[in-house]
Amino acid sequence: MNLTYYGHSSFSIDFAGIKLLFDPFITPNELAKDIDVSAIEADYILLSHGHADHVADAIQLAKQTGAKVISNYEIIMWLGREGIENGHPMNHGGAFDFDFGKVRYVNAVHSSALDDGTYLGNPGGFIVSNGQHRFYYSGDTALTMDMQLLPRYGKLDFAILPIGDNFTMGVDDAITASDFIQCNKVFGVHYDTFGYIKINHEEAIEKFSKAGKELILAEIGSTIKIAD
Repeated sequence: MNLTYYGHSSFSIDFAGIKLLFDPFITPNELAKDIDVSAIEADYILLSHGHADHVADAIQLAKQTGAKVISNYEIIMWLGREGIENGHPMNHGGAFDFDFGKVRYVNAVHSSALDDGTYLGNPGGFIVSNGQHRFYYSGDTALTMDMQLLPRYGKLDFAILPIGDNFTMGVDDAITASDFIQCNKVFGVHYDTFGYIKINHEEAIEKFSKAGKELILAEIGSTIKIAD
């Protein structure tokens, strides 16, 4: 299973031949200026919440790719008003079987609105699974006790967690989160994009290592094998 990182919290996962694109924020991100958005492919687009740094390119990419968009009810209704009709609404605690596997929409502690005040529902995260693999993308969130419930849905191959602090968990809380979800392989997101969330990469990796865990910090535009 390969993961391509587009910067901030935007990434694509090749999930048994199906391309899953998460939280596309690329064109406004100066750190991702070398990414050609017109070349991005997606079968599904999953949006964790309605902040601009997670949905900025969602409309363009949904139209460009024809992908089905999976998100909370309010975001799917908003996209419908913007001309995106191929959407699948979800809400917290619910799961649905798609052709690539099961998606469960789980709690996140954050906020969710556009800069103009448009309310886009409650933030969330996703557990994505099929018969072979299972991973968790938390979306933007604080450390929350709800994460301790996630192992009941099965063992995770890896997790994608924010580590930038200020707006979300920082490195120390992400380590605790990995304890809660019982997953020691973490792909870090939501760091360095803005001044508020710049981190020391070597220090972050060392902290995870000392806790017996692996933190992966990928180069923007790179593709890595993240699970067999």
